Parts: sequence; structure tokens; C-alpha cells
Amino acid sequence: MLHQPLLCGTTIATQSTLFASLSSARLTSFPRNSSVRHVRLKLMRQASGSKPNNEHGAFIEVRDCARHRTTNAYGGRAQEGILEEESSKVIGSRPSWKFFPGQAFPLGVSEVDSGINFSIFSQHATAVTLCLVLPEPERGSSGTLDGGIIEMVLDPDVNKTGDIWHICIEDLPRSNVLYGYHIDGPRDWSKGHRFDSSILLVDPYAKLVAGRRYFGDISMKLSKFLGTYDFDSLPFDWGENYKLPSIPEKDLVIYEMNVRAFTNDESSGLDSNIRGSYLGVIEKIPHLLELGINAIELLPMFEFDELEFQRRPNPRDHMINTWGYSTINFFAPMSRYASAGGGSVNASREFKQMVKALHSAGIEVILDVVYNHTNEADDANPYTTSFRGIDNKVYYMLDNKGQLLNFSGCGNTLNCNHPVVMELILDSLRHWVTEYHVDGFRFDLASVLCRGIDGSPLNAPPLIRAIAKDEVLSRCKIIAEPWDCGGLYLVGSFPNWDRWAEWNGKYRDDVRKFIKGDSGMKGSFATRVSGSSDLYRVNKRRPYHSINFVIAHDGFTLHDLVSYNFKHNEANGEGGNDGSNDNFSWNCGFEGETDDANIKALRSRQMKNFHLALMISQGTPMMLMGDEYGHSRNGNNNSYGHDTAINNFLWDQLDARKSDHFMFFSKVIKYRNTHEVFRHANFLSKNDITWHEDNWDNLDSKFLAFTLHDRSEGDIYLAFNAHDYFVKVQLPTPPKKRKWFRVVDTNLKSPDDFVSDGVPGTGNTYNIAPYSSILLEAKF
Repeated sequence: MLHQPLLCGTTIATQSTLFASLSSARLTSFPRNSSVRHVRLKLMRQASGSKPNNEHGAFIEVRDCARHRTTNAYGGRAQEGILEEESSKVIGSRPSWKFFPGQAFPLGVSEVDSGINFSIFSQHATAVTLCLVLPEPERGSSGTLDGGIIEMVLDPDVNKTGDIWHICIEDLPRSNVLYGYHIDGPRDWSKGHRFDSSILLVDPYAKLVAGRRYFGDISMKLSKFLGTYDFDSLPFDWGENYKLPSIPEKDLVIYEMNVRAFTNDESSGLDSNIRGSYLGVIEKIPHLLELGINAIELLPMFEFDELEFQRRPNPRDHMINTWGYSTINFFAPMSRYASAGGGSVNASREFKQMVKALHSAGIEVILDVVYNHTNEADDANPYTTSFRGIDNKVYYMLDNKGQLLNFSGCGNTLNCNHPVVMELILDSLRHWVTEYHVDGFRFDLASVLCRGIDGSPLNAPPLIRAIAKDEVLSRCKIIAEPWDCGGLYLVGSFPNWDRWAEWNGKYRDDVRKFIKGDSGMKGSFATRVSGSSDLYRVNKRRPYHSINFVIAHDGFTLHDLVSYNFKHNEANGEGGNDGSNDNFSWNCGFEGETDDANIKALRSRQMKNFHLALMISQGTPMMLMGDEYGHSRNGNNNSYGHDTAINNFLWDQLDARKSDHFMFFSKVIKYRNTHEVFRHANFLSKNDITWHEDNWDNLDSKFLAFTLHDRSEGDIYLAFNAHDYFVKVQLPTPPKKRKWFRVVDTNLKSPDDFVSDGVPGTGNTYNIAPYSSILLEAKF
């Protein structure tokens, strides 16, 4: 099985051709006793057993060899080895740099008085080699350095402090240098070690990561990822009048979206150079404002390899990872979200431009972050890029036989509460807050972060507490997805220190069941829309700690929730075994698309019912990108691997539905934003709500009505009818000198389904249609 080849050095015209060379080099075998290997081994023996070949402790090799890696993933373990071309040679000359032992902190690359400092942690490593690729002008014309990776073998007696290896280099270019590490150590798998000195590894603390330039470029699918840095650029100009939105949690309306998919489709009308980029998001801020949301939650945008499924033959090798839940590095923004293939430095700058523009529009930026696992997969088919090769035993949870534990469903589990890994995560979060000014984080499979180094659940996880108490993160929204793939379901009981909010999975399930007409759900529905006090009324927790959602990225879209009874994931190549089977969906009488006008009308009502319920609920609402126009994924409830219209926002469909579906969704959001009665900071008291219900114990009752009281703005009456027949209700007496005005009736066609000023003359009764809901406002 062929994995990515790895070059020690070939002739390179630019950084991009380095990656092309890495992906296209031929494999050439050589005799075990060849002179090439003899030279290499002899040199390394000399290096490890003698004084350094310069006065500052680092052994230097400049190589123009082509080194390749193959992986044999069969026979129980993946064994990784090196093949070298017979023409390889070690070049004796070296650049005229000065070297210093360097310093342990900060980890990563930093600029210090004496030069550029490199620092990396590895507790169990026995040998560390820093590898550099210089920018084109620095490689000279003499042929000495042309196209070579410069290897510097660190001396543990000089270049190591505790478990941290480090070196400082004077006169090294201040930008455009690519770097990585070869690291060796014990090869004992039973003790958890996975060292392989042939693999060029990405620094976990690299602030920028370079790889292929264009998203999904198949011709570069085997390209290598390397760290880089930029100390030449001026600090980003946030502007004199710049300020953070600082929106109170109770007032948030979150829009979950994907950077690339938001503008990738041609229907976005954007220039091809910025479609699918951070700059593309800026161009569509007017849409977000028109919709009415004030926070976006970005699907993962840390550097990831979108072509990881295509590195070897497998049932998913036709797919492109568009969701990004497969992190290579926790500090670097996704470089292929830069415009026009601009690379990692431009990606960093453009991400800041995006944040600045969103903040100027009053929109906060929340990042969906994946600290529960990495891209490096499992032992059967490893994709070693960083942590596994640096110190597998530290970075991953292992069982007592040294085998990877898998609470993430992705083959590995990050060892989050190990002190070193915990500090890495905290440093990463602080970096995104200080460098990029993001406003918060949603933690994917956050229950993993509540497990100890052996995988057992912890009552007071150190990492969770540290995030809650961290001074830099104190202004941030912190949101947990409170479950993992190992069965640790913590909805309502996530360790929180009165700060952590949670994706409320019970809200999603109970609201879906009630709206579609399941029996016995009225009480649960009432509990959810009133703030889920059964889950969050503990200590100093508030209603806004419940992130309410009906739809999220993983699962049906809102349109598909009312159009499919079953998932249709055939395009994923996993035989329909992926994706949730518990969707609590209802196709309204026909599976999939139909021309039946009655079914289409019912589906439209149901989508509006879900949206209204979400936006009038106490707590923090979150909706999914595309639901504002009724986006469909054709019944696929796990569309992570499709860089197509399945995931792309389709702007032509938005235009077609702007005057009805979108207008209703937008008006409901803005109505929430202008009525405090839906955004209580504290749980509702008996003075805040009246339930018009004396039939709680009747499991067949699928109707619920209640009044939210607001003495200044006016009472709001809401009723939801999930029966398949009309329900005529006696309306409560409105407050003195006020009358009921109809604002919402989801049974009516646009624009009558939502009238902002309200329609008078409601009278004392109202006949509520099947599968519909109403909102009345008491006005003078």
C-alpha cells in the first residue's frame, strides 16, 4: 500500500514544486549494503559519538538525496521504512550560519535576539533532527544548497533541556522557510511508541503550515505538510476604531457554517479566486445581516488534509473531506481557504480580515475546534504527520498494551488531560484569541476532554477547569458537544464551573419528536422551549448555557428532516453504515422529492414550525447554513466527504426562495432579537409564563399553548398544534387595554405567515390548523 513519499531533497524551483516532487517521486530500491546507506550510517554514528561539526552543538547535513517512504499496513502492524536512491549523496559543505544552543521556551519557532529559535517537546525521543528548506533566493547559484533539505542533528548534551529539544540559528531568513523534524526513539509498540525517523514531521506548535496551495487539487494529493513562519510581515492593522462585538450570551443567534461551502458554488457570483475562501465570507456578510444572526460558528478551519481519504485505495477514496474534522495542527489556519491559492501567510492575514469585517458588522466568530483526535488515524492505516511520530505515548490515550484507545470514532484519542497536551490545547486556544480575536469555541466530542490518560471519566477534568478559569479565555464563549463515541453522554451534566455551555442534544430530539407528532412529548417539549431547567438549573448556570438546535452539520438538513424517514448515504461508500439511524424525522407522506402540492405545503409548514419553536425558546439558538432557503442533501445525513452541491450553499436557490421561505426565517430571527421575552438571563418563574394546559398526562395530546409575560413590551401567546386536525382554542384575556394581534400563523402563505406589526381582529378564539403554530402579540 503506497502512502505519501518523502523527499530529503530534490531540485526545487519554488516551495510549491517541492510539494509536487514529494507527491510524484519514483520509488527505487537499493542493496542493503550499498555505499549510500553506509555513508549515511557512518555519518550518523560519527555525529552521535563525537563532537558537533560546529562550535554550537548541531550536526549539519545538506542533502540532495531523494528519500521515499512506503508503508506496509498489513500483517498486524504498519511498518514504515526508508528507500533511498543509489545516486544519493551527502554534501559536505554547509551554510555560513552561526548556531546557538537555543532556548526551550516558547515552543515552536520564535525570533530572539540571536536569531530564529526552534523548540519541540519529545519526552521519549532519542534523536531529533531539524530539517529546513530555504526560500529560493537563499539557496544560491553555486549548487551547494540548490534544492536541498538542510538537516541539523541536535546534540542532546547541548540542544536539550529536560524533554525539550531546541536550537537557535543566526542569519536564517525571517520568512518563507519550510521546516520539520525527523525524530527517532524506542520502537517498542507494546509500550506505546511509534517512532519512525524516516518521516518528516510537522511541529505541533507551528503557527503556519504549508501544503498544497489549492483545495482538492488531485494532482497534489500526496503532498507533504511542513511548518513555516513569517517574521517579516507587519502586524495586522485591526484599526483605530476596531472593537469586539462582546454580545451577551443570552442575545446570541448562532449560524453554523463552513467557510468553503458558503461561497464555493458558482451561484455565489464571486470571482473564482475568492470562492470558498475567507475573503468570500466577507463578501456575503450582507446576507448574514439580512438573515439576522449575530454569531457564526465555523466548522473546523485548523489546517487539515482534505484529500486524506485518497492516499490509499479504500471505499472512501472518491471523497474530499469538506467538514475538516481531521486536524493536522492546532495553531495554523487552513491555508487552502486563502484566496487564489495564496498559501499559509495569506491565509493568516485573510482570516484576520474576515474576523475584522464580521466584527465591524456586529457578528461574533466562534470556532468549532477538534481537540479529541487528530488526522493520524489508527495503527492499521496510520497517517503520520506530527504527534504520532513525535511522541505517541504522550499525545494519545493508550491501553495497558500500548494500543491506541478510540473514543473519537476516528482511530485515536488525544491524551487531553496529560499536562503537556493540556498546555498545548490551552496555548492553541489563547493563540486564536490573542492573534485572531475570535470570540469563542465549540469543542467537538468534548466528553473526550473529560477522560483521564487511561480513558476513564474524570469528575473534575483539569483541562475543562483550566479553560473555564483561564484569564485570556475569560471573554470567550465556550461550548461543549457533551458526548463522545465511547458512550460518555454528559448533556446537562458536563463539568462546567458555571461557564461552559452545551449543545443540548435532548432539545434537538424532543423538539423533533413533538413537532412531527409523536405521542407523549408535550411535557418534554414544554420543558425544552422554556429553557431546559431540568438540565441547567444547577448552581449558577443559566438558560443560555443550553445551545438549542434542531439541525446541525452532522445529520439531516431541515428540508431533509421533513422529507426523509431514512438516511440515504450511499454516495459515501460505506454501505449505508455511517451516519445516525436515530433521526426522528418524518417525510410527510412520501420519501424524498415529490410534486405533490399537499405534501410540499405540509413540509413547508413543518420547517416553519421548527424554526419558530427554535427562535422562541429560552436559551441560545443555533441554525445551520442553508436552512434559510431549504437546502437539501438528498437524504444524506453524513455528508462530510462531498465537495459538491450536496454541501455548498446554493445562492440561486436562495434567490428563488427569498420572498417566502427566507423572508419568514429572517423575520422570525429579527423578532426574537427585538423581544427580550425570548432571551431571559434567568430561568422562568411563574410570573414569566402561563401554561394554558390542564391535560399534561394525556399521552395522546399533541397541542401546547402558553403565554410569555412582559409588562413593558406586551405579552406573547404561542400555540403549537402537532395533531393532524384543527384545534380551536379559547384565547386568554390580553392585558388591560391591549388586544391580540396575529404575528405568525405557519399555515398561511407568505407574506401572511409572518406580519411584523401584527394583524388585528383575532377575537376570542383561534382555529389552529393541523401541523401548524401561531404567535400572537398583545398590543394597544
